[in-house]
Amino acid sequence: MPTVMSYPIITAAEAAALINDRDIIGFSGFTPAGAAKDIPTAIAARARLEHEAGREFKIGVVTGASTGDSLDGELARANAVLFRTPYQSCRDLRSQINKGETCFFDMHLSMLPQAARYGFLGKIKYAIIEAASVSEDGEIVLTTSVGATNTFCHVADKILIELNEAHPAELNGLHDIYEPLDPPHRREIPVYSCSDRIGSPVLKVDPAKIAGIVKTNRPDEVGGFKETDAITKKIGENVASFLANELKVGRLPKDFLPVQSGVGNIANAVLGALGENPSIPPFEMYSEVIQDSVVGLMKSGDIKFASATSLTLSPPVLKEVYADLEFFKERILLRPQEISNHPEVIRRLGIISINTAIEADIWGNINSTHVMGNNLMNGIGGSGDFTRNAYISIFTCPSIAKGGAISTIVPMVAHLDHSEHSVQVLITDQGIADLRGKDPAERAREVVDKCAHPDYRKQLHSYFDGVKSGHTPQTLRTAFAMHEAYMEKKDMRGVVWSSEHSQ
Repeated sequence: MPTVMSYPIITAAEAAALINDRDIIGFSGFTPAGAAKDIPTAIAARARLEHEAGREFKIGVVTGASTGDSLDGELARANAVLFRTPYQSCRDLRSQINKGETCFFDMHLSMLPQAARYGFLGKIKYAIIEAASVSEDGEIVLTTSVGATNTFCHVADKILIELNEAHPAELNGLHDIYEPLDPPHRREIPVYSCSDRIGSPVLKVDPAKIAGIVKTNRPDEVGGFKETDAITKKIGENVASFLANELKVGRLPKDFLPVQSGVGNIANAVLGALGENPSIPPFEMYSEVIQDSVVGLMKSGDIKFASATSLTLSPPVLKEVYADLEFFKERILLRPQEISNHPEVIRRLGIISINTAIEADIWGNINSTHVMGNNLMNGIGGSGDFTRNAYISIFTCPSIAKGGAISTIVPMVAHLDHSEHSVQVLITDQGIADLRGKDPAERAREVVDKCAHPDYRKQLHSYFDGVKSGHTPQTLRTAFAMHEAYMEKKDMRGVVWSSEHSQ
């Protein structure tokens, strides 16, 4: 078999032939950034052939977070996924999960690597990863993400590498690979500022574990972001206004604190608004994902440094970064998700956490994963890692959805991901609800008055005012009446609380 250095050069199909039914595979990727592409596509093709021959073929799929269509999409469409964890954003896979055809279990992203090391996920047979370069002594330069790749390589029996020429070998120096010891030997993680390097710029593995290298030349499957609309722009402005006021009244240090922001259009709008607000000084990021807006803010000097686990950039913006790598390598550091999302570090650095909700209730509880209580959207991701440990924890969402037929502010969330004990501030396009230091009744009034859409305020006040007793004046008889109204007539408006509502 031909070799590069001491490693066999194989095709994606030959790599796929090494995988057996019910094998558990650890794939690189955190978002589509740095995700394996050719080998999972070939595994999907093999699964189809096995199924046509009447043989079972499914694999356990473990990743850092979501991946691209060539991984999650191809495997889902081939009915090749035995189970999936910890986070996904693929339409085809989501459909199978919600139909009960594919098992999915959600996890906090900071806990995924240690769960793999502890054996909680079963034995990982192969790590299938993307790399920019590989040395003879097993030093691997990763591409646009780290995620849990380092852990998968250490716990797997064998490693398959996609050597992707779409990413330059000059990425060496962009990463900081560090893995903590397991209990009872674990020590503090020595990250005391966003830019601290504590590990190695390369992933070091036993060369004997590398079973083959597949040469590829495929860009990340990161799509572009929608233009900021009026609602997302207003949400971003409201976040910036809130934080500017925190600075003004002295609840934030005058030189600010590092920011964590979720993934998507609202997150991009929030970061853009922070950069545009003259009251907010240049700041650092300690987050999961670096998106397009961060690059522009770095060039303007509004973001000084960004630590994350994934460089999730649209193709033209990634090209821009690669054209000026020396500039960006001084300002960007990619870590394993176990470190980028670690509660210890988040608490120590005093992170301002900003994440997106599907819905919030009047008490401050957040649903970030399920539509109407039962249909999974993506997963909890790293929002829990940051929310519970942040200096200030903020959740954002539009006040309405589906043209106003859905209120994102409800009497009780239909699925609970973040409790009122962790959520400090709720921000919508309507305004800012500061929930700190308020009892349940005070929070309810704050959320309805400041964050609910005007079409729903009277209705929500009527719900709250009808409950006469209890520390949290809630009633299980009608708490989900707005959800039930939408399920029945596709509109939450016009709910009339029953006579039993007031107890």
